[in-house]
Amino acid sequence: MKHIKTLTLVAALVAAPAAFAATSMEGMDMKSSAPSQQAPHPVAAEIKKIDAQSGKVTLKHGPIQNLGMAAMTMAFPVKDRALLKDFKEGDSVMVTFDKVEGKPTVVDMHRP
Repeated sequence: MKHIKTLTLVAALVAAPAAFAATSMEGMDMKSSAPSQQAPHPVAAEIKKIDAQSGKVTLKHGPIQNLGMAAMTMAFPVKDRALLKDFKEGDSVMVTFDKVEGKPTVVDMHRP
């Protein structure tokens, strides 16, 4: 009889955390805190500097939703350096950004 009481007590202690966890998660918003995987959309920007040799362009840009970035001025690598030959500093452009090898990168750029 003593073993049955001990076994019942152990079973109750083992089951309690699982029961608590199941009830405590009800009504919780289980969305991931990671940035959403939105499709890239063109973002309005102004070219501040072009470095064709390094394949980078400094842009003053609006929010980049698909990368979770706020509006700012920042240098970005360009996926295709040939894009840079058609632009000059001060140009207003529409830029599409995406991650390439884990880095925010300009994948397309054109005039509005």
